[in-house]
Amino acid sequence: MANKVTMQQIADQLGLSKFAVSKALSGKSGVSAETREKIVSVATQLGYFANKQIKASASKRSEEAVSGGLPASGKETVIVLVPNVRNQTRESSYWGRIIDGIAAELQEREVGMVLVTEQFRDSFSNLINPNGVKGIIGVGFVSSQLLLEIRNLGIPFILVDHEDPLIPSDTLFMNNMECVRRVTNYLIGCGHRKLQFVGNIRYARSFADRWSGFRSMLEEHGLEQEQDRSLLGLTGEGRAEMLPDELEGALGRMKEQHTLPTAMVCANDLIAMRVIGILGQLGIAVPEQCSVTGFDNIEEAAHAVPALSTVHVDKEALGRRATEMLLRRVAHISEPQEKVLLSGEFILRDSTVYPLLQTALS
Repeated sequence: MANKVTMQQIADQLGLSKFAVSKALSGKSGVSAETREKIVSVATQLGYFANKQIKASASKRSEEAVSGGLPASGKETVIVLVPNVRNQTRESSYWGRIIDGIAAELQEREVGMVLVTEQFRDSFSNLINPNGVKGIIGVGFVSSQLLLEIRNLGIPFILVDHEDPLIPSDTLFMNNMECVRRVTNYLIGCGHRKLQFVGNIRYARSFADRWSGFRSMLEEHGLEQEQDRSLLGLTGEGRAEMLPDELEGALGRMKEQHTLPTAMVCANDLIAMRVIGILGQLGIAVPEQCSVTGFDNIEEAAHAVPALSTVHVDKEALGRRATEMLLRRVAHISEPQEKVLLSGEFILRDSTVYPLLQTALS
């Protein structure tokens, strides 16, 4: 059996105090975000977390009243954690539907649910009674500091549409790479030879995987992979992660330089609908001069003008599957962690050119 990695070893490796390492690894405040990241990174490399498994007793917690914190119901309780960052809200047409699926599955199983949607000024552990929590489902981005706190509390948790590179956990995603490969392959089959990916490829793991799927399909078809880099790193607010002014400037420049692609594969529907709107302002007809695809199939996609071709994400199914995964983890606490990928369906609408027009594009 390998020797246990100690906090002192991590501190010695970084030239820091054991006190600073302890604060960082417990998820407590008192160290900078940069220092915390370094500490967690070195701890992961040395195998610190590999020797700190969640205790099996976590699945046997009793429901007790919480004094000054989140209430515990008479039923077992699952916390659904949706920190209010990147517009991850209950009202979102994307995140909200995932939460609907979680709530429906928990209700059918007669398990209570507490929705936590705010950032925490104080320690998360001060808000809850760990003995009253069956498990936690993190929906969307959850900070490493908060995940460290949850792990140290010994509460089973899974993440939906997010993966922390330093803190291992069960994760649930759409099969982002394969879905975008299918979209890109369809566009190439329609005759498109100049395609552009649009979206911040560093925004989230799901966006990075969609970018990887796009690139791999271009490579398989032997097509030029040169991309306008400005469209791969746009930043802004919300799931679109894109400033409209930046996007308008990039597309306007491409039009002036005659480098506009005939197809744009967007990282999600919000980005795709912005692209369609700006192309219209620039006098570029969609799909006659440029096809546009999205991802997620949010409610607005079918009502866009033109209606958006996109990958359908069964958001309620994601929520239900996440619940199943959490309850399985609670029952089998020591089994290997899982990364589950759900398939999506490519829905063809009016924003893409159909095969009968491929001769005109060749």
